[in-house]
Amino acid sequence: MEKENHDLRAIFVPFLSTSHIIPLVDMARLFAMHGVDVTILTTSHNATIFQKSIDLDSARGRPIRTHSLKFPASMVGLPAGVEAFNVDAGKDMLPKIFMGLAILQPEMESLFQQLNADFIVTDMFYPWSVDAAAKLGIPRIMFHGASYLARSALHSVQHYKPYLKVDSDSEKFVLPDLPHELEMTRLQIPEWVRTPNLYTELMRTIAESEKRSYGSLFNSFYELESDYYVHYKKVMGTKSWGLGPVSLWANQDASDKAARGQTKPESQEEEGWLKWLNTKPENSVLYVSFGSMNKFPNSQLVEIGHALEGSGHNFIWVVRKNEEEGGGSFLEEFEKRVRKSGKGYLIWGWAPQLLILENAAIGGLVTHCGWNTVVESVNAGLPMVTWPLFAEHFFNEKLVVDVLRIGVPVGVKEWRNWNEFGSQVVSREDIGKAIASLMGGGEEDSEMRRRAKKLSVEAKKAIKVGGSSHNNILELIQDLHSLKLSKAQQHNNP
Repeated sequence: MEKENHDLRAIFVPFLSTSHIIPLVDMARLFAMHGVDVTILTTSHNATIFQKSIDLDSARGRPIRTHSLKFPASMVGLPAGVEAFNVDAGKDMLPKIFMGLAILQPEMESLFQQLNADFIVTDMFYPWSVDAAAKLGIPRIMFHGASYLARSALHSVQHYKPYLKVDSDSEKFVLPDLPHELEMTRLQIPEWVRTPNLYTELMRTIAESEKRSYGSLFNSFYELESDYYVHYKKVMGTKSWGLGPVSLWANQDASDKAARGQTKPESQEEEGWLKWLNTKPENSVLYVSFGSMNKFPNSQLVEIGHALEGSGHNFIWVVRKNEEEGGGSFLEEFEKRVRKSGKGYLIWGWAPQLLILENAAIGGLVTHCGWNTVVESVNAGLPMVTWPLFAEHFFNEKLVVDVLRIGVPVGVKEWRNWNEFGSQVVSREDIGKAIASLMGGGEEDSEMRRRAKKLSVEAKKAIKVGGSSHNNILELIQDLHSLKLSKAQQHNNP
């Protein structure tokens, strides 16, 4: 009985977006690995993204489960199964998904109490949960799906407003009060910072809720961005723990890596990429992927295709087909051609990224600088061509290119709202130049590769006993245990 009283019960609530769900679920699994009793709250359709991983952990005897909520699709005018912010959600659907989440909020709050949670870990996009936790007298910990540098840079931009002190959109300025001299232009700053809107207000509420939270969790590790790890805690004045790289820690078996983020059964097609990769020399294949949230217009897909074919390097390209008129024919012809030549392999839709990146044939990748992919590339010791799109991608690019010096920028000049591209098309020439710098085999490329490999070694150390992330999770669990005990003592001795 005594042990039961001291055991910790936690609820983890990921946001309804694949790029937020996957790392927070991996964090929940880490807590269960360390004996914390974990319930993950999400909607039925979103649970399919990670349920295989939870079943594997449960079979290993870990105290973890999923509690699925029914998303009120019909109440908010959405088709059944549309309950996530992903590539298939149209712009008109986004407010409806937020409405659905608002309807679910009371049910989630009620579950915090019913499941007798000792603490909750919720995504940053649930600022209301800090009040829910306060009512129950339990800690709320906020999950950030970004880097420490990105959050520090955003704080700098919002606090000092350096973008107002330049004369044009393309003039460079230095981000004030950061550990490194990082330059950006006005157009690379998120539009919601430059031109306040409803999202600006949401981000202000999120920042306020963080200050009232017990602390924050990041999928990062001290050795990756130590200066920003220290700086962020100083400027925010809050506790924070880097527990990364969570994908490396939570998915150590091939079964975990294959199950991660997959909503459909494994198919023969997935084995096809592996057979193809295994015929290629070490470090010879470029992996090209722009994350789970992005669907380029066909004009951009054509430029990427020509650049890849013209580069002379082997490549695997994860493609999300755009349904524009006449767009499919180029990609179909392209796929036939590169399959025949043996130079390229296209994966449509979802790709088992962890398994691909750790294959010895992969020599680098082209990425949108989503934080999950940056961390997974570091785990694998791979240099990157950086192609930021929206969210905090431009800040992450600064970390990869300017601080860690393991990336080559493709040269994107303008931040865009999610899946809004306007007339901006990156040319095949610019893409080709960046690929040549990354995969060319010159001295600069070798130095980048050496730095990336060194970071990979640090990533593996961080999660081992005595490593920075390993120490962080033990310290946090110990703190939460102490809080629970002191609360119980106050209850027993009023």
